[in-house]
Amino acid sequence: MLTTYTVENGHLLVREGPQEPEALRRAVWIDLLTPTPEEERQVQEALRLEIPTREEMQEIESSSRLYREDDALFLTAPFLYGIEGGEMGSTAITFVLANSALITVRYATPRAVAVFAARCHRTPVALLNSPDGVMLHLFEQIVDRLADILERIAADMDRASQAAFRSARATVKASMKDADLKDALITLGQVGEVTTRASETLLGLSRILTFLTAEKATTVRKENQGLIKTLVRDVRSLVEHANFLNSKANFLLDAVLGIINVEQNAIIKTFTVASVALMPPTLIASIYGMNFDAMPELHWEFGYPLVVLLMIGSAVLPIVYFKRKGWL
Repeated sequence: MLTTYTVENGHLLVREGPQEPEALRRAVWIDLLTPTPEEERQVQEALRLEIPTREEMQEIESSSRLYREDDALFLTAPFLYGIEGGEMGSTAITFVLANSALITVRYATPRAVAVFAARCHRTPVALLNSPDGVMLHLFEQIVDRLADILERIAADMDRASQAAFRSARATVKASMKDADLKDALITLGQVGEVTTRASETLLGLSRILTFLTAEKATTVRKENQGLIKTLVRDVRSLVEHANFLNSKANFLLDAVLGIINVEQNAIIKTFTVASVALMPPTLIASIYGMNFDAMPELHWEFGYPLVVLLMIGSAVLPIVYFKRKGWL
């Protein structure tokens, strides 16, 4: 889908679908969402730019993601999306920064992009003042969104860890304890997934900002250059916070797995003690279960109760011994 954002007389004009070349050249922001070959051709002919294909956007080498062609910068990075819907993933987005317009090529819609588009309707003059301003303000929205995500998963991780440790210390039903530990493991797994993808997004943004810093003299207007420094500081702080959350998640994961191992060992110890305590009665029952004619005990009048008492005593004595040793 082809969408253009144009500011005329202080008002925002948003057009969707095929457009005339003149309308494309007046736009400040051209957004291509899963573009068709015809839409790509229209933008390329109107702005005389080569739009990268989806296969080219997936390439991971730096020279394919960050480069300059004539007066246009081509900047590609992976961005986190789908947190709200539960189908989280990363999608590559290409920013083509030309003198007259910013072109974004994407095949998914991160929440930050949708929020930024809505903000453009409210304050078009402030956000759509220039192509480089659009891109930097969009980066600001993405960074703010990542900060919110990291804050949310940090709170989720704290709640899950507190519930797991609280249930481990308290005397509760085994089913409740198992449910708390399972929830903690699932939450920690999600934290690891989100922080990894968020770090990937932040790394891509950091590379773009580094490239922009080197090219800002010719591509970024002077009034917008301060935004780059602010974004660099924000991205660096979020990278450190994401690394901290990842380390904390790994520590808590080890702790929860340790709690689970302790619970399992307690169960195995109980079965082991029970099996050892039942070995002597089993041996006695096996002996007197043999069918030999020459067994003197077969004709004892009190043989049966005596053997039963012997089996009970041989089971009780190991249990008493294990309790004194603290093994049970």
